[in-house]
Amino acid sequence: MTTVASTTAIVTVTVDGIGAVPVTVTEHGGGRPFLLLHGGAGPQSVAGFADLLGTREPARVLVPTHPGFGGTPRPAGLDSFSALARVYAGLLDQLGLTGVTVIGNSIGGWIAAEIALLGSPRVSGVVLVDAAGLVLRDHPAPDFFSLTMDQVADLSYYRPDAFRLDLDHLPDQQKAMMAGNRAALGVYGGPAMADPGLLERLPAIAIPVLAIWGEADRMIPVEHGRAYARAIPGARFLLIPEAGHLPQLETPDRLLAVVWDFAQTTAAS
Repeated sequence: MTTVASTTAIVTVTVDGIGAVPVTVTEHGGGRPFLLLHGGAGPQSVAGFADLLGTREPARVLVPTHPGFGGTPRPAGLDSFSALARVYAGLLDQLGLTGVTVIGNSIGGWIAAEIALLGSPRVSGVVLVDAAGLVLRDHPAPDFFSLTMDQVADLSYYRPDAFRLDLDHLPDQQKAMMAGNRAALGVYGGPAMADPGLLERLPAIAIPVLAIWGEADRMIPVEHGRAYARAIPGARFLLIPEAGHLPQLETPDRLLAVVWDFAQTTAAS
């Protein structure tokens, strides 16, 4: 695959009640606009998919690093995913983009759902990819903060051995960055990494939504995807076989096809 040219810049977004928020944004290519939101694994977990989006048709893909991840600063007032959604809605306003398809994986999907709830006229549709955020008593997600990295891999992937990390051989700098990411997760999502009130707020979403889930995801069970789709008016649910919590890594071509079909359909509606 040919790598799409990318640039990285810091964009300062001012949000009521929070103030100035510096956001590190990597921009890939040019064309139809996408906002691609990473999960707890960091922006590197979606970088390859950002490039892939531009191989089917020209695409301008914005990949922000959530403040506090990757060693970036996080203002003290930025302490929830709903607040981060307001930052990214402000980013789209500042850049003057319209017809944006928002794609979010894991906690990025939670943020994408919060963006959908804001009702920004700049967003044409939202894709939730194995999104976190819901509390389902009958289908609880595991306690992320109690898991070892091996356990996270086992629960996250259809083929976990292909993605398992050997922590003993990671550079100290990377270990420190992972620890910082984990700390930021705790601030944004709380110890439960979910919002008990999110499910009852979802019926207020009035833009097209597609919930995509890896069939083998045991980090955020498939039932969460079905619950998202049932709660959001007109939302669709799609299951991807041979994928877990990060289908953009395990089955990127399948994810690409459904994302583009959704983006084209919502732009035409």
